[in-house]
Amino acid sequence: MSDKIDISEDRKWFNEKRAAIVVTNFNKRRLNAQYVPSRQEALDVILEMIPKGVTVARGSSLTLDQLGITTELRKNNRNKVSHPTEKGVDGRYIIKDKEKRFGMLREAFVSDVYLTSTNAITLDGKLVNVDGVGNRVAAMIFGPKKLIVVAGVNKIVEDVDEALARIREVAAPINAERHFREFKMLEWGNLPCVRTGRCADCRNEWRNCNFTVITEGIMAWDKGRINVVLIGEEMGI
Repeated sequence: MSDKIDISEDRKWFNEKRAAIVVTNFNKRRLNAQYVPSRQEALDVILEMIPKGVTVARGSSLTLDQLGITTELRKNNRNKVSHPTEKGVDGRYIIKDKEKRFGMLREAFVSDVYLTSTNAITLDGKLVNVDGVGNRVAAMIFGPKKLIVVAGVNKIVEDVDEALARIREVAAPINAERHFREFKMLEWGNLPCVRTGRCADCRNEWRNCNFTVITEGIMAWDKGRINVVLIGEEMGI
């Protein structure tokens, strides 16, 4: 049997079918949603959604980093971008003063546009997120005038139970280990999920799974605030 059989087109078909279900269900919940096949197309779509000159804040997100959205928005002073948790080439926070960083996190609540990803997306159109500090999920719920959520098809799951399992057993351990290894957050090295690769529902003081939010819809008068861009590639964690 050949090990060179290419099933990329089959995966593309599968992803498109699942994404179509998700997009339909998001729209039923009054969350604007669209599917794009590639990250480059996603970048183009997102830039079109952000008017020139408005203030943009963003959460910590590997997906957004992979898109290079911050660099694009800063080109030619297109937008003022607030990125409190931005890292330098050494993996450390560029803004080292914690009080200043947290002040910027709070300022995000009055931004025109907030950019983030999501931990999981259910087939019936729900966003499931678990946060450490809570700033990201707080801004998703209320504050910024427009929310743009960007995610790869790898984050689509069957239901909320599978979403929470994905976060506990996949996303959270990888994210914690990444922050310990790549960003030199040495305190995170004692987290059970970093030591074992599995969630232990710990009580560690550096636990980064403290706030769980499930977005099931939005009020009629706020329709248009939440916008989801689903990408036909694996993105983020």
